[in-house]
Amino acid sequence: MSLKPVPADQPEPQGILPMQSLAALVEQGAVMSTSALDDNQIQPASIDLRLGDRAWRVRASYLPRARTVADRLRDVQMHEMDLTRGAVFESGCVYIAELKESLNLPKGISARANPKSSTGRVDVFVRLLTDYGVAFDDVAEGYSGPLYIEIAPQTFSVLARSGTRLNQLRLKRGVSPKLRTSDCGVDLTGELVGFRARRHAGIIDLDHIDGHDPKKFWEPLWHAGGELLLDPGEFYILASKTDVEIPAMEAAEMLPIDPGVGEFRVHYAGFFDPGFGTAEAAGTGSKGVLEVRCHETPFLLEDGQTVARLVYEPLTARPDKLYGQLGSNYQRQGLKLSKHFRPW
Repeated sequence: MSLKPVPADQPEPQGILPMQSLAALVEQGAVMSTSALDDNQIQPASIDLRLGDRAWRVRASYLPRARTVADRLRDVQMHEMDLTRGAVFESGCVYIAELKESLNLPKGISARANPKSSTGRVDVFVRLLTDYGVAFDDVAEGYSGPLYIEIAPQTFSVLARSGTRLNQLRLKRGVSPKLRTSDCGVDLTGELVGFRARRHAGIIDLDHIDGHDPKKFWEPLWHAGGELLLDPGEFYILASKTDVEIPAMEAAEMLPIDPGVGEFRVHYAGFFDPGFGTAEAAGTGSKGVLEVRCHETPFLLEDGQTVARLVYEPLTARPDKLYGQLGSNYQRQGLKLSKHFRPW
């Protein structure tokens, strides 16, 4: 498979690359890996990234800037961890891990990473690092080099191993235009309006689907007149007021919260692939699940209040498969915990 050539008199379309273009880049060596890609690693408009064999506990988060990630790591590392045998990433600590995938991007192609939905929903904060990078999660046009991930569990300690997927990468051609922005309000009208994470819970195995009792990790939040008081430092799972629908030729990203909207943050896992919530992909009625952390002061949320914003961007071509057609844990979701937990 190869990227289809564009006639000389026609400019190449700008936007997010679909799965068939991602597969072509893998075939051409623009996306490389230390082991063969998993069958479902390429999604409709993104590619999952996998942990490599080593991770390091570090004293502090950092950006490499004028240095490589490995060179800067020597200044802050505390001890090395062997991920081939599995390792626990403890809450309140910061780690850097190598990824199996690396890049050799052609001219005109850049990338952006985000946590996977399941990662954000267990309150694990992850960000992509590149050599000489000046910003987390953004990969410069034409970047050639290794990829690393910063891992910072906030509430739960987690067990991960080589091959565990914590984040995902979108590749873009040119400057992807912003099609539109929509507000995302919170739904506080149901009998069960959300979940609050329990502190001092057990370890979550990030590769064990449906393997954990949710009652040991989460406290249910019941209807209280359309309001919810957020406590500083606590982590919440809530649902969007309206359904989310991502057309087949578009993809969306949930933006970090504007400080003017409230003293909290919504945005741990921000990518929505084409087909999410669409009738074509049997996803009608899908909500956006919101991962919310309150900052320094208590904040009173009201039903319907805007807590996040979705930015829609075009794809350069229709993906061969839509979200949900490759198998999904979150199509047609309502208020839903991550795939690691059994139904409430």
